[in-house]
Amino acid sequence: MSSIFTKIINREIPAYIVAEDDKHIAFLDIFPVAEGHVLVVPKKEVDKIFDLDEEDYLNLMQFARKVAKAMENVFDVKRIGMAVIGLEVPHVHIHLVPINRMSDMDFTNKKSFTEEQFTQIRNKISASFKELYG
Repeated sequence: MSSIFTKIINREIPAYIVAEDDKHIAFLDIFPVAEGHVLVVPKKEVDKIFDLDEEDYLNLMQFARKVAKAMENVFDVKRIGMAVIGLEVPHVHIHLVPINRMSDMDFTNKKSFTEEQFTQIRNKISASFKELYG
């Protein structure tokens, strides 16, 4: 059975996509812990990050770095935090979260945004990514 992320990749369900290439996709987490919380996902459906072969793992990290760099241009924060937890969806994903302190990465503290706010956030990150990487 396809994961919810595979359904997003296949455009079977909508998502606020901020960046994409032939092997990866990045979209806003709809249950964010901070404004601009992005999930970076390989298009290949693999459950655990360390089950990716080395090339796919390295490519995922390179893509995540590009997304994080685009996010740095959008958010006035100290860091773009990164976490790999992977318990909620059986498909590799990296959380990128704009943070100023460690408590900003509290995954039990979800935020709410309107559709309009999600769209504005997506547009800002996407424009930054396109400006940096074409």
